[in-house]
Amino acid sequence: MKLEQRDNSYFITLKKSFENNEVDFAFIKQAFDFAFKMVYEGGFHRPARSGGETERTNAVIFQNTFQGKLAEIVLYENLKLQNIEVEFPDFSIHGKGIWDEADLKANGKSICVKSAAFFSNLLLLETKDWNSEGIYIPNLDNSNIDSYDFFVLVRVKPDIKFVLKETPESKENLWQKIEKTAWYYDIPGCCSIKTIQHIIKNQYVISKNALLNAKTKMDAENYYIQSGDLHDLEDLYSGLREK
Repeated sequence: MKLEQRDNSYFITLKKSFENNEVDFAFIKQAFDFAFKMVYEGGFHRPARSGGETERTNAVIFQNTFQGKLAEIVLYENLKLQNIEVEFPDFSIHGKGIWDEADLKANGKSICVKSAAFFSNLLLLETKDWNSEGIYIPNLDNSNIDSYDFFVLVRVKPDIKFVLKETPESKENLWQKIEKTAWYYDIPGCCSIKTIQHIIKNQYVISKNALLNAKTKMDAENYYIQSGDLHDLEDLYSGLREK
């Protein structure tokens, strides 16, 4: 279902309540070490979102990277508990022009993991990154993957940007704040590449500079799926088990 639109404001109509699943401390440390190395010790991330104008600071990139990697780790562990053959998340530190071709690979299939703060109810894909077939454009000339098979939304609590607000960007200070925080996650749902192709074809788009829920200004144009429209995780499990 599309968002309710009033002029330049969009409103969520299909929500899923956040379920508090505690994150293992070891996973938090893994995500922290990876994010710090990627941002402060030689890795590379785009300073702005595709189609966006806001230049992200190192602090913001660190926050995004920590949340994203934590999402990959908890989904990986979730799939292992389901006895699904899944490759360990990529922890290599990439320079400019190199990226993971998939967030996770399980039983020969590729998964795009999208992370968000616990209060979010949208799976978002920046429109400039995806073609009409739902293929991630940067992968076209640099990957063996034609398209992702599944897309999964993982939410993280609390919102890391508030946890680290005004925290000096030293490894010790950042880790001290993160270590003292209780972290939780949930996985509100998933969808297949067919769903992504459907939303692209039917223009499930929230515009750049539009207001989401009358308060959040969108930095870039995005395709979206509401959390209430995502499929149950059983669909992911059964799809990954198929040969």
